[in-house]
Amino acid sequence: MSKKKFSFKRRIRSFGFAFRGIGKLIKEEHNAWIHCFAALCVIVAGFCFGLSAMEWVAIVFAIGSVLAAEAFNTAIEALCDFASPAYQEAIKHTKDLAAGAVLIVAIAAAVVGLLIFIPKIMALC
Repeated sequence: MSKKKFSFKRRIRSFGFAFRGIGKLIKEEHNAWIHCFAALCVIVAGFCFGLSAMEWVAIVFAIGSVLAAEAFNTAIEALCDFASPAYQEAIKHTKDLAAGAVLIVAIAAAVVGLLIFIPKIMALC
């Protein structure tokens, strides 16, 4: 446990590290590009359909959850690759689980989107 005293300067610096991580995720990870494109489409659709505040809450949490899961997955993969550059069945298992977690969150986010948008689309017909 760290014995360092609280410092606003260090807290602000830690936000810089976090924003750098988000930037690297969006800039370098192809799957994150797909998630961001889907998020942009959902946000545009949300404005077009005039979502309620609670619908926006669900959408924001869904988008945030998917992007956070992708960031965790990317971090786990990078750590695994660093720790064991050679093929290891345990590392493969770990990376598969992390990728599966992203898929679970993405499916849940898609269900949230369908629950919100299908009734609105059906109302147009």
